[in-house]
Amino acid sequence: MKIEFNIKDVFQPKFFKLINNKAYFKEQFMQDFIAGIILGIVAIPLAIAFGIASGVSPQQGLITAIIGGFIVSFLGGSHVQIGGPTGAFIVIIAGVIAEFGFTGLIIATTIAGVMLILMGLLKLGDVIKFMPFPIIVGFTSGIAVVIFSTQIKDFFGLTAVGGGELVIPSEFLSKWVVYFENFSTINPWATLLSVLTIAIIFLWQRITKKIPGSIVAIILCTFIALLLKNQFGIEVSTIGSKYPELSGGSPLPKPITPKIDMHAVRLLISPAFTIAMLCAIESLLSAMVADGATGKKHHSNTELIGQGVANLVVPIFGGIPVTGAIARTMTNINNGGKTPVAGIVHAVFLLLIFLFLMPLAAYIPFACLAGILVVVAYNMSEWRNFKALLKNPVADVIVLLVTFFLTVIFDLTIAIEIGLLIAAISFIKRVMETSQIRVIETEIARTENPEDNDIEYAKLDKHLEVYEIDGPFFFGIANKFDEISYEIKEKPKVRIIRMRKVPFIDSTGIKNLTNLCNRSKKEKIQVILSGVTPEVYSTLEKSGFIDKLGKEFVFDHISSAMDKANKLLH
Repeated sequence: MKIEFNIKDVFQPKFFKLINNKAYFKEQFMQDFIAGIILGIVAIPLAIAFGIASGVSPQQGLITAIIGGFIVSFLGGSHVQIGGPTGAFIVIIAGVIAEFGFTGLIIATTIAGVMLILMGLLKLGDVIKFMPFPIIVGFTSGIAVVIFSTQIKDFFGLTAVGGGELVIPSEFLSKWVVYFENFSTINPWATLLSVLTIAIIFLWQRITKKIPGSIVAIILCTFIALLLKNQFGIEVSTIGSKYPELSGGSPLPKPITPKIDMHAVRLLISPAFTIAMLCAIESLLSAMVADGATGKKHHSNTELIGQGVANLVVPIFGGIPVTGAIARTMTNINNGGKTPVAGIVHAVFLLLIFLFLMPLAAYIPFACLAGILVVVAYNMSEWRNFKALLKNPVADVIVLLVTFFLTVIFDLTIAIEIGLLIAAISFIKRVMETSQIRVIETEIARTENPEDNDIEYAKLDKHLEVYEIDGPFFFGIANKFDEISYEIKEKPKVRIIRMRKVPFIDSTGIKNLTNLCNRSKKEKIQVILSGVTPEVYSTLEKSGFIDKLGKEFVFDHISSAMDKANKLLH
């Protein structure tokens, strides 16, 4: 059988459709242009903060927003999706850099980019976006707690007891031990700037949502920090104190070509998978939220391919992982952006900032960035959903809490893998509980539609046995056949297996069905299949089961199967 693959089925960038759309008038371009400029202003403090919190420079955070933002809008499957660095990646990026260095992050991000492209080509977009909700809330809330814990040092301006830089361990519990041991070194001025930043961000929303409160907070806190230093000689830690090279401006980065070998790939395949899954989940969730706000529909597989290309290109220029950013995407929508042009304008605006205004970033106090990230952590925390999920079934609560605590205490990679495993086991258990195989002994309904009101019943011959399978015939219930058949003491001459309620059958189900037929043949019992749907028939035919049983013993309706059974019996 020839399998045809058409790239247009999985790759349909919205920007390319826009080019051919003559209805894109100047009025809409101006709305996209204005939305793009506002987006650029919003993205500046976030890109810098996410970059530094991830363990890289502010320039690398901005480069990620520039290149990643451009590619996601240019090649993505959403009209309004905005790409760039996000808070969700801080934990995994910092962990990869701590263990494998920045070269390791480049390799892991590149592998993740390839994975995302393959996910799109294999049409997994519609599957990934239906990730179990308790897992999403669990690791999102966990990431929020971890982000908050990483900002305590800069929020309070802590230093080591006795002087010097305070070294913070990567483990969550050890980190808080160090904080408590050195809390006596709190800097009241840094704390004041952090609290002021949070207050400005929340209060500014009441004045206007056009200009983000984070920008206002950065400008005001930077001015206060300069005033404290120049007028009163009070020092607070600034970006320039850690990255003095910012004072000289920021030239465009040169491409990086790290050596990738199989040993490095084997070591980094697990964090790469986490980056890819996190990117896929966050970007598709963001696109779904955008669809609800705009009434438009994104193309999931195209979005994954666009995200994959972005994560292939960004690390070449020293950037960090890219994904769709929900907050920036909604900012785009709220400010009139309706097409990918807004995202492209935002990327170009950030490029101009990077080339000409980066030296000013050296004066931004770390305490201000810590305040911004504390607000980001609060917005990510999903505490309302977390609280609501605690009232759900026990299985969902277990998935939620396990994912949350594994994310906080151990590692996001472990949290997603074990969370998915528990969710999968819980799902299989629920399907097993709702799926059943029963024996019909006296009479049977001569209809394949369970919803029919006018049902005719037929009495069963004492030498005829009917199995009714209700639900998917998969590995979870396949062995029930053996259990039931061994319980029946009097062996029939004909055995009908009714499959009208079987939406699919897997390899284990086919194997178990084959074993039943082979055993029945030895016992001189003829097996007949009834109510086989076209999908199940196709699966059985490809496996060779139909040829072994014989097409003359497979029917799509119980009446035909009963007629065949009566002929065999009389």
